[in-house]
Amino acid sequence: MDTLNSSLLTAGLITLKDNKLLLAYSNNKKAWYLPGGKVDRGESSLTSLKREIREELMIDLNDDRLDFYCHITAPAYGENPVVIMEQDCFIYDLREEINPSNEIGAVQYFSRASYMKEQFQVIGVLMVFDKLETDKLIKV
Repeated sequence: MDTLNSSLLTAGLITLKDNKLLLAYSNNKKAWYLPGGKVDRGESSLTSLKREIREELMIDLNDDRLDFYCHITAPAYGENPVVIMEQDCFIYDLREEINPSNEIGAVQYFSRASYMKEQFQVIGVLMVFDKLETDKLIKV
C-alpha cells in the first residue's frame, strides 16, 4: 500500500432520532464512529454496510428504509501514517432493536454539542454533522 496516498473504502450508517445521530463506540479505536466499516474486495459499499451492521448491531437492514445519503473523504482516525477514508454514507429509518456485538462498546445518539464533549472527535463524523445540519435534517 502506498503510504503517501493510502485510502480506505468504508460504508457508514446514518440514523437519526430526536435531532441526534447514532454513533457506535469502537473498543479497538476508543472513539465514537458511524456504525459500519471497511468494504471488502469485490463488495459494494451497500453490501459491506449490510454485512457490517449485521456483525456490529445484529440488525438486518431493510432495503425499503435505506438510501444513499453522501460520500465523505477524511483522514481516518488514529492511523499513522495518514490514511484517507472514503466513506459512502447511507441514511436509514431505524425501527429495529440494537444488540451491539463484542467489538462495539456501546451505541448512543449524539447531538453535535454532546459529541464535542467526548475525549476524541472523528473528522468524518464532524463532516456528517455538517452535512446533516446544512440539509436541515438535524437542527443546530
